[in-house]
Amino acid sequence: MISRRPLLKLLGGSAAALPAQSVFSALSESKYQIGACDWCLKKKQDIAAFEVAKAIGLEGIQVSFSTPGSEFDLRDRKVRDAYYKRVDETGIQMASLGMGILNQRPLASDPEAIGWVSDVVDTMAAMKAEQPDKAPSVCLLAFFGIGDINGKPKAMDSVIKKLKTVAKKAGDNGVVLGLESYLSADDHLKIIDGVGSKAIQVYYDSANSAAMGYDIYEEAIQLGGERICEVHCKEKKTLLGGGDIDFPKFAAALKKAGYDDGWLIIEGALPKGTDLVESYKTNFSVLNKSFRGA
Repeated sequence: MISRRPLLKLLGGSAAALPAQSVFSALSESKYQIGACDWCLKKKQDIAAFEVAKAIGLEGIQVSFSTPGSEFDLRDRKVRDAYYKRVDETGIQMASLGMGILNQRPLASDPEAIGWVSDVVDTMAAMKAEQPDKAPSVCLLAFFGIGDINGKPKAMDSVIKKLKTVAKKAGDNGVVLGLESYLSADDHLKIIDGVGSKAIQVYYDSANSAAMGYDIYEEAIQLGGERICEVHCKEKKTLLGGGDIDFPKFAAALKKAGYDDGWLIIEGALPKGTDLVESYKTNFSVLNKSFRGA
């Protein structure tokens, strides 16, 4: 069964292009899945993240993808097989991959970085061929730390140029590369339009965008569900719902945008000195109520 958001992408349309009755019917049947980043589970690029996720009651994890040669490098078929086995054993899915390495080795300026992005596309294509029901379709590309491109037009141009070299291969293999950054919705769209491929989308982060002073509820609608590939539900130094983000309002904005059946990935939201598992059980409950009414 094709979920509503991917179907809209295949049709080249959006919720606004459909009859109102069809839109409301689809929204009433919306379904989200809730996971967390392996690095926030304190198991960065570590297969033990599955056990932590299961203890919390999560449905998926975002798995780190880094430079070649690490212990759990998904470029290695044996490592992928180990992940597939753990999915079967725990029932926890691989929601997506994440390239936090780009915060230290920027895509805009590091000559090796685009090769690693090409690697992740090849790896995800292999996963789809090997175990299509377990293969993620989204990889987060991070632009923070020394990789920050906000307010840097030349760096943005460099990113556009480099992403053009992998976008077709990503699209041909059903892989989406999601930009997570401090950019505004307008600047994210400049990169997407500059590359000119539906394989390049936005990995939207609630707290990062709010911290920049952007109206996250309006930005979600501006970007639209066809350009948001996945979402980080995040608070800094507090549990979800205890900070600046109005998650019920954020849920309504994402649904209005057409992002109504994707992954919600918890990031941060762990106050100092609190228990990880218990804190993330609370975070899961907040999202479950805000997005699924449970």
